[in-house]
Amino acid sequence: MKIALMDSGIGLLPAAAAVRRLRPDADLVISSDPDGMPWGPRTPQDLTERALAVAEAAAAHLPDALIVGCNTASVHALPALRALLEPGLPVIGTVPAIKPAASGGGPFTIWATPATTGSPYQRGLIEEFADGVPVTEVPCWGLAEAVEHGDDAAIDAAIAAAAALTPDDVTTVVLGCTHYELVAERIRAAVQQPGLPPLVLHGSAGAVAAQALRRIGELPEPEADWSGSKLTVILSGREGSLPAPALAYEEGRLLATAGAAPPVRADR
Repeated sequence: MKIALMDSGIGLLPAAAAVRRLRPDADLVISSDPDGMPWGPRTPQDLTERALAVAEAAAAHLPDALIVGCNTASVHALPALRALLEPGLPVIGTVPAIKPAASGGGPFTIWATPATTGSPYQRGLIEEFADGVPVTEVPCWGLAEAVEHGDDAAIDAAIAAAAALTPDDVTTVVLGCTHYELVAERIRAAVQQPGLPPLVLHGSAGAVAAQALRRIGELPEPEADWSGSKLTVILSGREGSLPAPALAYEEGRLLATAGAAPPVRADR
């Protein structure tokens, strides 16, 4: 079995790690675009063109499914990706976990990139799934970029700024950008209020990984032998290795243990 994942950068790591945990025996192909990131400020047409190129680079390795491990790309490029690759290659998009967050009934907030915050796409999800539940949209300026580069000081500053915009009474935070899942516990520590129940964080990685397996008719086998699994890394169409900042996160280190993984670069 071979699962491919795509994103502008290392935001695909949470979903890739979730696949690795569900099916350690699966080969992984991770395709990103360091030459063109970040995608958020690009026009929808430009973003879609770059996403199609990244997807085609992954599809050349003949995976069984392709996960779009990026909220922004899922918003703008998913129809084009499916038109290009399906039905031969199932394409699984990433949607913010607004529906499960709203089911808790308490006030919640959605942390997302400035481009996604307030967008018709996100507002549509709120109207569909969170009618009557108090929701606050929080733009997280610079957080995805800081996570991408493993810049701890910038991560802390961006999280603190977003936490200052988050109401004190929220019970749940939706992580509306896949990069944010890499620093989930740091977000929890910044938002958690003393004396209140533990904050609930909702990411998308686990659900996306499970959906990919369902689409290809496979079941989770977390005890499967991982020793023969392979990791292929594609950087703007060129085969390479995991960028050094990926190893700053547990998810990146997990992928680096894959059998026959390429050596990790010491630079970017």
